[in-house]
Order: sequence, then C-alpha cells, then structure tokens
Amino acid sequence: MRQIPVDTTNATVMVAKAPQPKVKDRRTGEIALDKDGVTLMTVEVMFSTPDEVEILKLTVPAPGVSEDLAMGTPVALTGLVASAWENEFNGQKRHGIAFRAVAVTSVAAAGSASKAA
Repeated sequence: MRQIPVDTTNATVMVAKAPQPKVKDRRTGEIALDKDGVTLMTVEVMFSTPDEVEILKLTVPAPGVSEDLAMGTPVALTGLVASAWENEFNGQKRHGIAFRAVAVTSVAAAGSASKAA
C-alpha cells in the first residue's frame, strides 16, 4: 500500500490525548505489535495549519514515543505518513486514512534541555 509523506513544516502539533497501547482486538484486549514484535502505541494529536485544525490518530512504535506526553504538550512528528485503507465488516465497506509516525517527541522537553545547557 502506498504511503504518502505528510509535510509538518507549517503545522503546530500538540498532544490531544495521552499515548495508549494500540489494541489489535477489542474482544480479547490483544495489543498490536509491528512486524518486529515492537508494541504499537496510539497517540492523538491536534494538527493545526493556518487553514484548518484536525485531530489525527497516529500509530507509533513504543520506543518512538517520548515520555510524559500529556494533553497540550507541543510535539514534533518524525516520519509522518498517511495511507488509505479499506475493509469490509458485516457486509459494510469502510474506508479512511491511517497515519503512522516513526516518533512523537516533546518539543517542550527539547527546548528546556537546550536552555539548561
């Protein structure tokens, strides 16, 4: 499936909901893993450009999620891509866009670390 890179240079991005493990199967509570066996996380962010604001639900490998990402934390998104998806469930076709990032890191932590140096 084609992945389309998302340009974040003119966007302001903040955590909308704290990271949580991505659930693969809601009935069993099974946590999603990537092909290498790494736990996947779901991070919801407010993605704001000069023209619009959206809440995006991102899938990120657990090692790429910086600690202490609370609601409102400004973040940087590394390797953000969008992929179209489609499936059929109970006879109904569904489709959408999935977002995946290599990392979600706190801009506030990076800023305070450079000030302390």
